[in-house]
Amino acid sequence: MLAIIGDAAEAYRGVIPADCWHDPYMSADALRSEMAAGVVFTGCEIKGALAGVMGIQRVRNVDLIRHAYVRSASQGRGVGGLLLNDLQARTTRQTLVGTWTAATWAIGFYERHGFRLVPEMVKAALLRTYWTVSDRQIDTSVVLAAPELTDADAHRLIGGS
Repeated sequence: MLAIIGDAAEAYRGVIPADCWHDPYMSADALRSEMAAGVVFTGCEIKGALAGVMGIQRVRNVDLIRHAYVRSASQGRGVGGLLLNDLQARTTRQTLVGTWTAATWAIGFYERHGFRLVPEMVKAALLRTYWTVSDRQIDTSVVLAAPELTDADAHRLIGGS
Protein backbone atom coordinates (compact mmCIF):
# COMPACT_ATOMS: atom_id res chain seq x y z
CA MET A 1 0.00 0.00 0.00
CA LEU A 2 2.77 2.45 0.88
CA ALA A 3 4.44 1.89 -2.49
CA ILE A 4 1.20 2.73 -4.29
CA ILE A 5 0.57 5.79 -2.12
CA GLY A 6 4.12 7.02 -2.65
CA ASP A 7 3.99 6.47 -6.40
CA ALA A 8 0.56 8.05 -6.90
CA ALA A 9 1.30 10.97 -4.55
CA GLU A 10 4.10 12.13 -6.83
CA ALA A 11 1.36 13.86 -8.84
CA TYR A 12 1.03 16.30 -5.91
CA ARG A 13 4.74 17.21 -5.77
CA GLY A 14 5.14 20.80 -6.90
CA VAL A 15 1.35 21.22 -7.17
CA ILE A 16 0.25 21.43 -3.56
CA PRO A 17 1.90 23.99 -1.29
CA ALA A 18 5.49 23.01 -0.52
CA ASP A 19 4.87 23.31 3.22
CA CYS A 20 2.16 20.63 2.92
CA TRP A 21 4.35 18.12 1.06
CA HIS A 22 5.97 15.32 3.04
CA ASP A 23 8.65 12.91 1.85
CA PRO A 24 7.52 10.21 1.99
CA TYR A 25 4.02 11.51 1.40
CA MET A 26 2.71 8.96 3.91
CA SER A 27 4.94 7.12 6.34
CA ALA A 28 4.28 3.62 7.65
CA ASP A 29 3.49 5.13 11.06
CA ALA A 30 1.00 7.55 9.51
CA LEU A 31 -0.70 4.69 7.63
CA ARG A 32 -0.94 2.62 10.82
CA SER A 33 -2.38 5.66 12.60
CA GLU A 34 -5.03 6.16 9.91
CA MET A 35 -6.03 2.50 10.15
CA ALA A 36 -6.16 2.70 13.95
CA ALA A 37 -8.46 5.73 13.55
CA GLY A 38 -10.91 3.57 11.59
CA VAL A 39 -9.91 4.00 7.95
CA VAL A 40 -10.77 0.70 6.25
CA PHE A 41 -8.96 0.16 2.97
CA THR A 42 -9.99 -1.75 -0.09
CA GLY A 43 -7.75 -2.54 -3.02
CA CYS A 44 -7.97 -3.38 -6.69
CA GLU A 45 -5.68 -5.85 -8.40
CA ILE A 46 -4.69 -6.06 -12.04
CA LYS A 47 -3.19 -9.40 -13.06
CA GLY A 48 -2.57 -10.30 -9.43
CA ALA A 49 -0.78 -7.07 -8.51
CA LEU A 50 -2.27 -4.38 -6.31
CA ALA A 51 -3.00 -1.40 -8.57
CA GLY A 52 -4.88 0.95 -6.27
CA VAL A 53 -6.16 1.51 -2.75
CA MET A 54 -8.90 3.63 -1.26
CA GLY A 55 -10.23 3.94 2.26
CA ILE A 56 -13.50 4.76 3.94
CA GLN A 57 -13.89 6.06 7.47
CA ARG A 58 -17.06 6.39 9.52
CA VAL A 59 -16.90 9.69 11.39
CA ARG A 60 -19.91 10.69 13.42
CA ASN A 61 -22.83 10.88 10.97
CA VAL A 62 -20.90 10.72 7.68
CA ASP A 63 -18.54 8.47 5.77
CA LEU A 64 -15.28 9.93 4.50
CA ILE A 65 -13.47 8.69 1.42
CA ARG A 66 -9.83 8.67 2.49
CA HIS A 67 -6.50 8.08 0.81
CA ALA A 68 -7.46 7.28 -2.77
CA TYR A 69 -4.37 6.30 -4.73
CA VAL A 70 -3.84 4.42 -7.99
CA ARG A 71 -0.39 3.32 -9.12
CA SER A 72 0.68 5.71 -11.91
CA ALA A 73 1.09 2.83 -14.41
CA SER A 74 -2.55 1.82 -13.76
CA GLN A 75 -4.15 5.26 -13.92
CA GLY A 76 -6.76 5.81 -16.61
CA ARG A 77 -7.89 2.18 -16.52
CA GLY A 78 -10.94 2.63 -14.28
CA VAL A 79 -9.25 1.41 -11.08
CA GLY A 80 -10.19 4.52 -9.08
CA GLY A 81 -13.78 4.36 -10.29
CA LEU A 82 -14.07 0.68 -9.31
CA LEU A 83 -12.71 1.41 -5.85
CA LEU A 84 -14.97 4.42 -5.34
CA ASN A 85 -18.05 2.57 -6.58
CA ASP A 86 -17.27 -0.31 -4.22
CA LEU A 87 -16.99 2.02 -1.23
CA GLN A 88 -20.12 3.97 -2.14
CA ALA A 89 -22.06 0.71 -2.41
CA ARG A 90 -21.18 0.04 1.24
CA THR A 91 -22.89 3.13 2.63
CA THR A 92 -26.20 4.92 2.64
CA ARG A 93 -24.80 7.81 4.66
CA GLN A 94 -23.69 11.22 3.48
CA THR A 95 -20.26 10.78 1.93
CA LEU A 96 -17.57 13.44 1.93
CA VAL A 97 -14.11 13.61 0.41
CA GLY A 98 -11.45 16.24 0.86
CA THR A 99 -8.67 16.99 -1.57
CA TRP A 100 -6.27 19.76 -2.45
CA THR A 101 -7.74 22.73 -4.33
CA ALA A 102 -4.83 22.52 -6.79
CA ALA A 103 -5.51 18.83 -7.52
CA THR A 104 -7.94 19.61 -10.32
CA TRP A 105 -7.62 16.07 -11.71
CA ALA A 106 -8.84 14.65 -8.38
CA ILE A 107 -11.72 17.11 -8.17
CA GLY A 108 -12.73 16.19 -11.73
CA PHE A 109 -12.57 12.48 -10.88
CA TYR A 110 -14.94 12.86 -7.94
CA GLU A 111 -17.28 15.11 -9.93
CA ARG A 112 -17.45 12.48 -12.71
CA HIS A 113 -18.55 10.03 -10.03
CA GLY A 114 -21.40 12.15 -8.69
CA PHE A 115 -19.68 14.20 -6.00
CA ARG A 116 -20.23 17.95 -5.91
CA LEU A 117 -18.15 20.69 -4.35
CA VAL A 118 -19.65 21.93 -1.11
CA PRO A 119 -20.25 25.67 -0.79
CA GLU A 120 -17.11 27.55 0.21
CA MET A 121 -19.00 29.02 3.17
CA VAL A 122 -19.23 25.59 4.89
CA LYS A 123 -16.00 23.96 3.68
CA ALA A 124 -13.92 24.95 6.71
CA ALA A 125 -16.64 23.91 9.16
CA LEU A 126 -16.89 20.49 7.52
CA LEU A 127 -13.12 20.04 7.54
CA ARG A 128 -12.90 21.01 11.21
CA THR A 129 -15.83 18.76 12.15
CA TYR A 130 -14.90 15.58 10.31
CA TRP A 131 -11.12 15.70 9.72
CA THR A 132 -8.07 16.48 11.79
CA VAL A 133 -6.16 18.87 9.55
CA SER A 134 -4.18 22.06 9.95
CA ASP A 135 -5.54 25.51 9.18
CA ARG A 136 -3.10 25.62 6.26
CA GLN A 137 -4.61 22.46 4.81
CA ILE A 138 -8.11 23.84 5.32
CA ASP A 139 -7.13 26.97 3.39
CA THR A 140 -5.77 24.92 0.48
CA SER A 141 -8.42 22.18 0.29
CA VAL A 142 -11.91 21.56 -1.01
CA VAL A 143 -14.64 19.20 0.14
CA LEU A 144 -16.93 17.30 -2.20
CA ALA A 145 -20.13 15.54 -1.18
CA ALA A 146 -22.39 12.79 -2.45
CA PRO A 147 -25.21 13.46 -2.47
CA GLU A 148 -24.77 17.19 -3.02
CA LEU A 149 -24.90 19.42 0.07
CA THR A 150 -26.42 22.88 0.22
CA ASP A 151 -25.37 25.37 2.91
CA ALA A 152 -28.47 24.48 4.92
CA ASP A 153 -27.86 20.72 4.52
CA ALA A 154 -24.26 21.12 5.67
CA HIS A 155 -25.28 23.11 8.73
CA ARG A 156 -27.88 20.44 9.65
CA LEU A 157 -25.29 17.73 9.14
CA ILE A 158 -22.71 19.46 11.35
CA GLY A 159 -25.34 20.26 13.95
CA GLY A 160 -26.34 16.60 14.10
CA SER A 161 -22.81 15.29 14.30
